[in-house]
Amino acid sequence: MLMRPVKEILHTFTRFIILALIGMMMLAVLLSTVELLIILVIELLKPPKYLLGIDNLFEIFGFFMMILIGLELLESIRTYLTDELLHVEVVFLVAMIAIARKVIILEVKDLDPLVLIGIASIILALAVGYYFVKKAIRLNGSSK
Repeated sequence: MLMRPVKEILHTFTRFIILALIGMMMLAVLLSTVELLIILVIELLKPPKYLLGIDNLFEIFGFFMMILIGLELLESIRTYLTDELLHVEVVFLVAMIAIARKVIILEVKDLDPLVLIGIASIILALAVGYYFVKKAIRLNGSSK
């Protein structure tokens, strides 16, 4: 009898937190996008005009990937709010984008070979995991 009000309070609290997270994530993505635009314009207007150096490109691509991670997290939170379950597929996508961002901004020549093997292992594990999740989703979807 007492369990029902506690469950409703918990549900309301969870939805409030999720809505707060969505609002904060939207603000963070918006501000990051504006900052990326400002960085891009400033870098393009520096001499030599309209040319970006390789270091600037790495910084901009890293920033761009960070915004994509934010968007994927926002999508994950939105999906959780509407479906009330966390989609593993989206979690894998966020992880793959995050590791891709790390690889893009990495200075490979400064790293120990064992670190590179570790990063390659993470990429392989994420790819295999994503493949099996997609395969499971396809099998469950086709049997309905």
